[in-house]
Amino acid sequence: MSSLLLPSLKLRWRQLLLVYLFAVGMVAGSAYTMYVHYDFSHSIDTRSYLRVARGEFRGNSLTRRYRVLVPAVAAAVAWPLEQVYTRIWPQRATSEWPLRLGFYLVNTLLLAAAGLVIFQTCLLYGATPAAALLALVAVLTSRWAVYLAGLPLVDSLYVLVFALGFYVARSGSRAALITCILLGPLAKESFVFLAPWLLVFGQRALRWPWQLLWLALAGTLTYAVRHWIDLQAGTEPQASVQNALNHVENISYSLHRLFSVKGAGEIFSIFGFFTLVLLLGLRGGQPSRRSWLHPLGWASLWLGLVVMVHMLLSSELARMGYLFSPVFAVAFSLILTRHPSFQWLRVSVETER
Repeated sequence: MSSLLLPSLKLRWRQLLLVYLFAVGMVAGSAYTMYVHYDFSHSIDTRSYLRVARGEFRGNSLTRRYRVLVPAVAAAVAWPLEQVYTRIWPQRATSEWPLRLGFYLVNTLLLAAAGLVIFQTCLLYGATPAAALLALVAVLTSRWAVYLAGLPLVDSLYVLVFALGFYVARSGSRAALITCILLGPLAKESFVFLAPWLLVFGQRALRWPWQLLWLALAGTLTYAVRHWIDLQAGTEPQASVQNALNHVENISYSLHRLFSVKGAGEIFSIFGFFTLVLLLGLRGGQPSRRSWLHPLGWASLWLGLVVMVHMLLSSELARMGYLFSPVFAVAFSLILTRHPSFQWLRVSVETER
């Protein structure tokens, strides 16, 4: 088994660029149909984020109006697109199509960036590049990747934040940690549950006193943005605090849903039949299981608990469960790399001859 414990590989920027383009291709193609054909009439989330992108905060959802990064970038991308629409499709230029296209492009690029970070994390854990690419396919072909990239939503940025966090725990990258801390609170308020995990498992990159300083800076920036939005919307600041506390009421509903047949189907549907690879990895005795379970370590387990908190506080179990993608991908790639059931994947052409 020791011969299967491969050292992590460092790829050059050209190779990483190819991986990124591969990820863009996977997400863009599958999400395009969602972008074109989705019925927005019954989606409160998408309508809220479209309004945020247009700077319409008054009367908008207290839960979603503070997540301005993705909508702001989408609006910036949509402006030149609107000029093109005016010439080619004049009937669409004054509609939401340019803004929806802006969201589609931004979310696709962000999810592909998360995929690239996940790919690098798989390599750091000792997976082969081929296994890491297959893990990337498993994650980026999820129905939730299609949903998050094709619609005016902001979850793609939050997936990137989780991918960066898990990457930091293994790589000790200071730049990745600072990026994660600065983006996290602006991506979603529930970053507050990921921050303690970073303080513990991000110490290879920055000791906790320095992390606290960066968290304080990120908190100050986030407060300034929220205060400005409250002024635009004419809302008292405590209203958003009360709205956040109201999410606790979702716990009982989420638990009931989780432990139901429908809930089990929801969880399975996050990664679909790729989940069966993890079940197959549990076969073969203790040495086979330890070959991929042991490297995951405590960071994976505790990140899973952080994701579980997100799931319970949200009524969207599977959507929040997709945040577990970095750990799922690493486990998936390690099974393909080290488990005896997939030894045939590692047989070289020379050996076959």
